[in-house]
Order: sequence, then C-alpha cells, then structure tokens
Amino acid sequence: MKKLFPKGLLAIALCCTAGLRVSAQQTDTLPPQPANQSVYPLNIGEPRQYEIADIQVVGTQYLDKSLLLSLSGLNVGDKVTYPGGDQFTKAIQSLWSQRLFADVTIYVTKIEDDKIWLEIGLTEMPRMSSFNWRGIKKSESDDLTTKAGLRKGSVITDALKQTVKATVHKYYADKGFGNAAVRIDERVDSGQVNSAHLTFNVTKGNKVRTENIYIVDNYNIPDSKIKKRMKGTRERSRFTLHPDTEHYFKDSVAVPDDFWKTYGYLQPSRAFEKLDPYFRFKLFTSSKYNENKYLEDKGKIISLYNSKGFRDALIVKDTIYKALSQNLNIELQMSEGKKYYFGDITWKGNTRYNDSSLTRILGIKKGDIYNLELLEKRLGKQMSQEGGDITSAYMDNGYLFFQIDPVEIGIRGDTIDYEIRMREGPQATIKEVRIAGNEKTNEHVIRRELRTIPGEKFSRTDLIRSQREISNLGFFNPEHIGINPVPNVSDGTVDIDYTVEEKANDQLELSAGWGGYIGLTGTLGVTFNNFSLRNIFRKETWDPLPSGDGQKLSVRVSSNGKAYRSYNFSFTEPWLGGKKRNQFSVSFYSSYQNPYAYNDYYKGLYGDTSTSTNGHFKVLGASVSLGKQLKWPDDYFSLIYSLNYQQYKLKNYNYFMINGFENGISNNVNFKITLARSSVDQPIFPRSGSSFMLSAQYTPPYSLFNPDKDYTKEPIAQQFKFIEYQKYRFNAEWYVPLSKPMGSDAKAFVLKVAAKFGYITRYNDRTTLSPFGRFELGGDGLSNFAIYDRDIISQRGYPVYYTSDPSVNPDNGQPANYSGFTVFNKYVMELRYPFSLNPSSTIFGLAFLEAANGYKDIQEYNPFRLRRSAGIGMRFYLPMFGLLGFDYGIGFDRIKPGGGLKDAAKFTFMLGFEPE
Repeated sequence: MKKLFPKGLLAIALCCTAGLRVSAQQTDTLPPQPANQSVYPLNIGEPRQYEIADIQVVGTQYLDKSLLLSLSGLNVGDKVTYPGGDQFTKAIQSLWSQRLFADVTIYVTKIEDDKIWLEIGLTEMPRMSSFNWRGIKKSESDDLTTKAGLRKGSVITDALKQTVKATVHKYYADKGFGNAAVRIDERVDSGQVNSAHLTFNVTKGNKVRTENIYIVDNYNIPDSKIKKRMKGTRERSRFTLHPDTEHYFKDSVAVPDDFWKTYGYLQPSRAFEKLDPYFRFKLFTSSKYNENKYLEDKGKIISLYNSKGFRDALIVKDTIYKALSQNLNIELQMSEGKKYYFGDITWKGNTRYNDSSLTRILGIKKGDIYNLELLEKRLGKQMSQEGGDITSAYMDNGYLFFQIDPVEIGIRGDTIDYEIRMREGPQATIKEVRIAGNEKTNEHVIRRELRTIPGEKFSRTDLIRSQREISNLGFFNPEHIGINPVPNVSDGTVDIDYTVEEKANDQLELSAGWGGYIGLTGTLGVTFNNFSLRNIFRKETWDPLPSGDGQKLSVRVSSNGKAYRSYNFSFTEPWLGGKKRNQFSVSFYSSYQNPYAYNDYYKGLYGDTSTSTNGHFKVLGASVSLGKQLKWPDDYFSLIYSLNYQQYKLKNYNYFMINGFENGISNNVNFKITLARSSVDQPIFPRSGSSFMLSAQYTPPYSLFNPDKDYTKEPIAQQFKFIEYQKYRFNAEWYVPLSKPMGSDAKAFVLKVAAKFGYITRYNDRTTLSPFGRFELGGDGLSNFAIYDRDIISQRGYPVYYTSDPSVNPDNGQPANYSGFTVFNKYVMELRYPFSLNPSSTIFGLAFLEAANGYKDIQEYNPFRLRRSAGIGMRFYLPMFGLLGFDYGIGFDRIKPGGGLKDAAKFTFMLGFEPE
C-alpha cells in the first residue's frame, strides 16, 4: 500500500483495497505493508467504539515486540474509537519519541461487529555496522570513541551524530583547537540488512591562542597583576616591531607617550606595560584559548578586586576578536568602584570560644582593607589543609555540624560592618571507622596508622594526619586515598569511610653479564615492602612471598667478577609488639674487594712486567636498631637507637692512604642515637612538609681506659684494631608548593631546600682517627660505597674530590696523602615539577643549584668556601624497579681558563635510591 499523505503528517484513511491506517514517517522510505490485505466495508462517517481483538507488530529486526507493544499503550481488550479517536495518535507519538524508527504506521486490518484488528508497522533506524575516523591520530580516535560512547550496532540517530560533534568540539577545544569540526558521511552497508557505515571526517584546524589581553580603566591594580590571576588564559610570547594598535575600548590609564622622557621606567610595572606590545617572554605557560577557563578567569579578576577592597568591582564589558596573527585578542573594561574597609565585627551564637578568642583567630581588625577572600579563608569557608581558621578550631574539637556565615549588617560610607553568625551544634563522636580497597594489605596495618578512633571526638586535624600516615606507608596510591565522614545527625555521631587503592611497591633489581677473564658479573636484589613474617610457614599465602603485614624484607647479592662481591640482608618490623610504633630492624652484610684481580690480565694485554700482588678488603657487618615515636614536642618526632658492628680485614690494601695501613683487622663497635622529625605528606613526591635528622654516633672510648698510653706510637695495625671516634650528622629538608594544586592529583611546582652537615673526630689527641667512617664528597654517591666504608656525599657536576680548595681542579686525581674528610657541609635547592603522579610510573623533572665541600679538619672548616654546581634532571619511580634517574650538572669551579661548559659538565645516573 502506498502512502497517501506527505512526510511528517498524521492521517486517517480508508482504502477499499488495503484497509485503514494512521502513520508518521521521517523519510520517503515506504512503510511495511499490512500482512492482511482483505477488504472490510465500513461507514467512515459514523465514529464507533471497538474492542481491540488483536495487535501485531511487524517490521522490527532487533527490538523486542512485546516491549514495543507496551510502549504504544495499546492492549488487547482496550476500547478505541474509530474513526475520530486519539488512541492511535498517542500510540504513534509514544513510539516516535523513542527515536528508534524512521517510520511508524498503524493499520486496521480487520473489523468484525464491535471487534477491531490492528497491525503496527515499524521501519527501524539503520544500525551502525562499522565506523572509522579520518584526519586524526589513532590515539585521538581511540579517546574520542570512548568519550562519545560509540560502538558497533548502535542505532544511527540525530542524537548520536550531535553527540559525536559535541564530543569532538570539546575534546579539541580543550587542546586549543577551538575551530575543530567534524563531517559525518553515512554509507549504506549492503552486507547487512538495514545497516550503515559512518565515517567521521575531523578537521582540527590551527590552534587558537591568546595573542593579547587588554585591560582598560584599571586605575588601582596594574595589568600585570590582573593577568597573573588569569591562570587559565595566558598571552603568548612574542617579539615584534609592529604590534596591534587598534582596540575596541579606550584605556584612560594607558601609559603616556612621553613615558621614557618623564622617567616612567622607574616604575617597573609601568615599564613592563610599555614594552609588552613589542616584547613578551612567557616561560612554561600555555597560551591556548579555552572558553570555560576564560569564564573562570573573569570570576578570578573580580575576586582579586574584592581582595583589594573593591567590593563593587565588575567587568563592564568584554570582547574577543581576531588579531593580525589570526589568534585571539581579548579586551576587558573594568569598573572598579570605591575602596572599602572593615568596620565592626561582632559574633553571634558562639559558646565554645569567647569573642576575643575568635577575633584573635580571625586576625582582621577594624580599619583593615576589605577582603572578602581573606575573611572567608579565616572563617574556614575555604578549607585548607594547614588549618588555623575558625572552622578548623571548632572541627578539631568535635563540632562536625558547625556552620558559620558572615552577614553584612551595615555600610557606612566606605566601611562595612559584619556580624558573624554561628551554629555550633553538638560535638560529634566517631561511631564506626570503615576501610575499603585494601586487597593485599591487612586491615590492621592501616587501622593502626589512623588517628580517628571509635568513641573519640571528631577532629579534622586527625583526619588529615591519618591520610598522611596512610600515604607514607607506601602501599597505596597517595592521589586516591579517600576520606568520607558520614554524619549521623539523629544521634550526634559520625562514621568515617576510608578508601584506598593498592599499588605495587615490591622491587626487583636484576642485571647480569659475562666477561672471559672477569667471569660472571651482575646483581640480584629483591625488596618486599609489605612482607608478612607470621605467615612464612603458610604456603597458601606465598605470592611469591607472604605479604600484607607491612614488614620489609630485603635481600641483595652483587658481583663484579673476581674484583668485587657483596651480600646484604635486612628485615624491618615497623610496629614491634603491634601496639605502639616501635620500629625494629636487623641487617647483615658482607663485601669483598680485590683491587689486584685484573693485574695478570692487564700485564698480558699491555706487556706489563710488574709483579702481581694479591690483596683484598673484606667487610663483615651487622646492625640492630629500635625506634620509637615521641609525644613531645609533637608526635612527628621519633628517637632511634642502633647498635652496629663492622669488621674490616685488609691485605695489601693501600687505598686508605694513611700511615701505611695496608694489612690488619679492625673492629668497629658503635652506638648511634638519632632524633628525627618528618612531616612530609608522601614519600615519593613530597609536596609539603619538612624532615630533620640529628644523630650522634659513638664507639667505646678505649683510650680513656688507659689514660697514660699514647696510642699514636703503637704499630699502625695495632692502633686501628679497635676503632674509636665520635661522629655527628645533621640533615634538614623543606618542601614548599609554589602554587596551590586544584585537586588531589593536580600538578604544581614544588621547591625543595636542603642543608647537610657532618663531623667526625677523636676523643683525645692520643689516638689516630681511623679512615673508616669519614666523608667522601663528589661523584654520583654510588661507585665507591662498597669499597670504602665511608659516608659518600654526592655532588652533581663533580667527580670525587680530595681537597677543600675549590681552585684545585678535582679532575687531577687523588693525592697521595688523601685519607678522607672529617667535616663537610652541603646545600641544595631544587625546583621540581611532576609530569606523572600515576603510582605505576611517577615521573618528575627538576632543576637544581648545589654547593658543597669537605674539609680535612675543623680548623680548616669554612661553611662559605664551597664548590658550586647547577643543572637539570629527571626521576622515574617504577613499582618493580624503584628509582631510575639521571642528572646533568655543570660544576662551576671546574671551568678552566679558556674552557667551555662542556668540559665542566658531568652526567650522573642513579638506580634504586637517591644518593645523599
């Protein structure tokens, strides 16, 4: 049956050969014809009521017919009026609203007495059998496919096409391509019934950048400060002799033409404004235009004015237009209004703290410049991790339901009076603490780190501290540690839900090689940072070793053929006894160094006729330590005691260069006490906090037991049989975020500042200070560690150096009388930026300034006589391998007359840990 009416119309028709129908159609495609072609005479002039005897649904291939029948609203047994009833129209509208059909038709196929038979004919929209992208990279097409929710078999509707277009536009607009567009080509797929193939042709166009930002009528805040607040909309760098001169708005505070003649350059901000049209250099800033960020930045401009007292400031109008470079110019016209000041500030509703205490915490006095941003920050309307505001003071005392609102109660000229209204509410008690997401780590390992204990009063500071402690475990992704207080208003309690995301933190170190004369070389090391000793005999817990109790087990074997080998084992229990933070550690290590291992090889290679010498340097050591957390001055402090023993065996080993000490056995028994404080927020990439360490290390004062004996006159091997010394170390590090990250996983520059000092000395002049335990400076901090039992203090940009005189080039080699430094100091400044905070690959770059030096004795010590260096570096933290990193440093005191920076540069590679 052919359609009798145009597309889009609803119609009722009687055809003497093919029955009756009501239809709606989107395309010119013919609808499915009724299955029953019988003729049923009917007087169409008299509407009658019929009972539906049967309904058939035809023309569908993928959709459920019973569901479609339900959507139509027509059911067997229903009464319908025909002709003239609206039941058919409503049924068509209901099916049409699903946006799944190209045509909807209702046929009357049979009428008998008061019964009517209906048939719903449907033409489904074509299905997407396949699709592809053109004009973009595969990675981009994969992202767009996911974001647009495209999948084969989807119904091709206008909504789907609009979704794709909107997704493409937003995706590329966020990347700076504001003119990106997509054309969708549809081709019938002859291989499948009612299917089509879609091709998405994407044209990205050029990136749209912000060329210039012009701000006019800003009398009190210069352009530079306003543009600095616009963090999402930045101007591009440029150097031109022909700047844009045509502007929409006239600036009544523009820099005058006689600026230079009237010494205007004495005002730096105005001088930069005068130079800005010709020269602008923006380092590490993106100038791509993003409409959403621009709207946010306009709000930030108003906030800036409000913070300077201009309460009525507003942007009168703004415009965006193309510059000569085809990028965008932005112009904003300000209306600053007058400057306001704080007047009387009164308190209402406070019972926990009196008015004077709240005024002291607020820190705002009558007559101060009006600053709404500061007021809300001090009230705690804008919560910060540092605290120190009124809301934090209440929440640290359990007032979880506390609310505070500043209300303007009067404006007198340029003075604004405020009434601070508070609703303290009851003190909330912690009811339940729930932990989720720990698939590997046992719950008690997390729970013992928490400061939020059921039955205690709620405290915001305890929440923040608990998050820090969980992060410092190193077992979880620090960016995805969730804390959700769930208040129970009915009983005045609060439940706290912690969510964590496990990350891999065990480490494997593996390298191997073979040399004909050298033999097998390599390193095999494993570190299990979440070990479980109590499950060591339970086979079902081995994967590959038992884990989950937060203990640390490390085993390492290293060999350099015949020349060197070492063995290391250590175990740490952070909570000895399980009730208090008592860290217990034991370690054993052994190393063997043969400096003459390859003499015979080199003799044969170079014809050396010198006699081979057999010799070695062996070290055997063990250590046991116990640390406890302190409550005073605060619980960031810890005190660590350790008892250490090392035995050194020397045979024809003259590398220490001290009074011919080449053969003998030395014993080093010492006790070390360390006072430490650490408040860093996370171990891998700290963004805030500090770390301090002060240690004192003592051997037994053997010489004091024989006050009349001069040990310096004994044979050298006898002098060092039992070593004695006293040693002091101090390390300090600070981490300061240079911008406020928006979100837990946001990226921001972090400044690290560090200072280090070390001093080793004798108890009296009757002994000789041994070469063991001294300080060695320069180099990468790794290469000599196993050979010399010393504290290796690295310095980027320098090889190991042997004199405190910076004018002596360290590349000249080791002097014959070198025996190590007894004093050193080092200063470090690093600017860090994270490229990835993903726990599977934490990556950050850094630029550094460094200065250090070592001194022969305390009389020679001069903290300002330093070797200086600067450079850049990268760090990669991979769960399986730990730290991978490199630095490229330039030692300024290595620059020779007539030489270049290349001769003073040094590349440093590190693996496993950050050198000291």
